[in-house]
Amino acid sequence: MVIKSLELSNFRNYAFLDMNFDKGTNILYGDNAQGKTNILEAIYLCATTKSHRGTKDRDIVNFDEEEAHIRTYLEKDGDEIKIDMHLRKNKTKGIAIDGTKIKRASELLGLMNVVFFSPEDLSIIKNGPSERRRFVDMELCQLDPMYLHHLNNYNKIINQRNKLLKDMYMNPSLKGTLDVWDIQLVEFGKKIIERRTAFVDQMNTIIGRIHDSLSGGKEKLLLSYEPDISPEDFEGRLRGSQERDIRLKQTTVGPHRDDFAFIANEIDIRKFGSQGQQRTAALSLKLSEIELVKTMTKDTPILLLDDVLSELDSNRQNYLLNSIGDIQTIITCTGLDEFINNRFEINRVFKITNGSIDIMSIVDK
Repeated sequence: MVIKSLELSNFRNYAFLDMNFDKGTNILYGDNAQGKTNILEAIYLCATTKSHRGTKDRDIVNFDEEEAHIRTYLEKDGDEIKIDMHLRKNKTKGIAIDGTKIKRASELLGLMNVVFFSPEDLSIIKNGPSERRRFVDMELCQLDPMYLHHLNNYNKIINQRNKLLKDMYMNPSLKGTLDVWDIQLVEFGKKIIERRTAFVDQMNTIIGRIHDSLSGGKEKLLLSYEPDISPEDFEGRLRGSQERDIRLKQTTVGPHRDDFAFIANEIDIRKFGSQGQQRTAALSLKLSEIELVKTMTKDTPILLLDDVLSELDSNRQNYLLNSIGDIQTIITCTGLDEFINNRFEINRVFKITNGSIDIMSIVDK
């Protein structure tokens, strides 16, 4: 799977954009705040239906316009696939695949698998549990449509249950309806816990080998799942927490409170690891994500690197760039020195200046 071209209209700071990518390494370079990351965001949106920034559609559309369009042309096994995405400030987005409108966003997921790596990902180890859950959820939603179905339903039920808990403060007679939501919450929550358990097992077949190479054989890394509740105990714990939930007006038990630990040489590096250890573990996690996509889909993902090289030392830069030779990669950066000095393969270079693009000649390496 490769992206052949991308068209944008009224997307962020791009009134119009039409660019063609090479199937190898594509470099988008220019000063900060010129629109480099916006291109990666558009690709990520077409793959996942969501912005990696968590931004709402209305904030993505150009300030002076009411709607924006993204058109991505893919090539897979010799066939061309077109994804059209219509973003509107005051309506839900519209999506079409090869001219046919899809009814559910879930129909898009898995068509184009992407791995997005930004400087913020280097903090995923030391930041809060919500970021680690988001990483796992976004990867599983691309790889497993049923997981997306279960997660969407679980989140809807959590919102309904929490609303009921707030309403019960003024109307205690509503308590009798709480069990209806609890039954559904347990049903979907169990499936989420089981799939996250399997995901961690799959990642651990990959991450140890990668981290061993990255750390020069000094560390053994293990990803550990810390579920808030086991599937077997979920129903009983949820029922037992009802009075507390009513008092706090929120659901206090379930996989929405899960976490994931990173154990290096039997030390929890979320709490006790150095910044260097945490960054190496985050890089191992992203490289393992690439390998997992390859294994599960029998295809290569598209790698999006958002100014991440400037955050890595030369050894980690070398390992990362030497690991992605067979993957279409789109990299944003503020300069080309690290590529030229290290003689890394560059297939196409774009200079981004205030929402406009110039295709540059390949620098003699």
